[in-house]
Amino acid sequence: MTSRKFDKIGETLYTDVLPNGLRICVNSRPGFEASYAAFATNYGGADRRFRSGGEWTDTPAGVAHFLEHKMFDMPDGDNALDVLSANGADPNAFTSAGMTCYYFESTRDFYENLRLLLRFVSTPYFTPESVEKEQGIIGQEIGMTEDSPDFAVYIGLMKLLYKNHPIRDAVAGTVESISEINTDTLYSCHKVFYNPSNMTLCCAGDIDPDKVRAIAEEVLPRQPGNVPETDFGPKEPEAPDSRYAEIPMAVSAPQFLIGARVTPEADGEKFLRQKLVGSLALRILCGPSSPFYTGLYAQGLLNRDFDYELDWSAGTGTVMIGGESTEPKEVLERLSKAVESVSGGISPEAFDMARRASLGARLRGLEDFDNVCVSLAEGVFGGYCAFDAFEVLESISPDECADFIARHMAPDKLAMSVILPDKEQTDD
Repeated sequence: MTSRKFDKIGETLYTDVLPNGLRICVNSRPGFEASYAAFATNYGGADRRFRSGGEWTDTPAGVAHFLEHKMFDMPDGDNALDVLSANGADPNAFTSAGMTCYYFESTRDFYENLRLLLRFVSTPYFTPESVEKEQGIIGQEIGMTEDSPDFAVYIGLMKLLYKNHPIRDAVAGTVESISEINTDTLYSCHKVFYNPSNMTLCCAGDIDPDKVRAIAEEVLPRQPGNVPETDFGPKEPEAPDSRYAEIPMAVSAPQFLIGARVTPEADGEKFLRQKLVGSLALRILCGPSSPFYTGLYAQGLLNRDFDYELDWSAGTGTVMIGGESTEPKEVLERLSKAVESVSGGISPEAFDMARRASLGARLRGLEDFDNVCVSLAEGVFGGYCAFDAFEVLESISPDECADFIARHMAPDKLAMSVILPDKEQTDD
């Protein structure tokens, strides 16, 4: 394992690439009681059309999420979640548009739990009966999600911003799409995307990096696989096809989500810088100390549910700014004015305050092993080291942030999804 010290944040990171292509990151934390492991594949809900050294394969929406649910089934009849929990671990998993991650946290028997994590994720076991049962379970989950205003406003925005990219569709798919999934679908997608060359293992805690490496070599397949190629569809047009959509639902107050597309940089180091510039620019534009937020909050047009983020998934970058407001269109108009103001230049005081806040938030994030390991995994798949963020953040200039806002958040590039109270439902 190769070690690298990050003196400014007092951290050491051990990394290696196994002969089978698995990339390992271990953040050594001597003296900590809890340890954390995340085993992730560069495969998510948007990876529906792909090839791995052969012809293109098309799969229904929802396969990556379906696989996540089924991977806990073990050939001996046990469920890996139950076995890990009985062994003192706190396990779970998630699927995003671009990644599936299986993880656990434990205060004892870390290496035994790590063996189990690697074994069950690399050992698929599906039967027609279990797949049919899972279709019913996930179908109910999809139904509940579709009734959620948060989901509706998000999907509404994605469909405004993206005409072709599968990120416009729900990660879990639809009841109709998952009905097409069978054991052959799951086995073939597992073979393509769950090979070590397309995966990473990221750990943090008082653990031995060499022992982590040895266990990975012991449990996982020895041969490398092909890194699959994904087709996300035709290039997106410059501006959204439509910039506004509204849906009536049973909500007490209007909810909104304003968004814009950002094309990710191809180079890993440039991509990391772009992510940091974008996050810092958003904090300056609409963070809790910004004139935009404080002004609208004082007028009662925004409340504390307001939030903003930059999501980077499956070859996309998406600005999302949202919350509740009695006048969502007024919020959009005021945001456009704020964009114009900030694009013209950022004061040194506002920039320094936002950068200090960003650095502070990232330093606090180091206390959360979940955040550390997922960030490291995202960095592996994005071609950069997540711990370099602290040094890069200190080198960013106000002009970079102003340019980011001007280029990506001009009024003609913004779209707005709104959930309005349905009077008939709310009256009932």
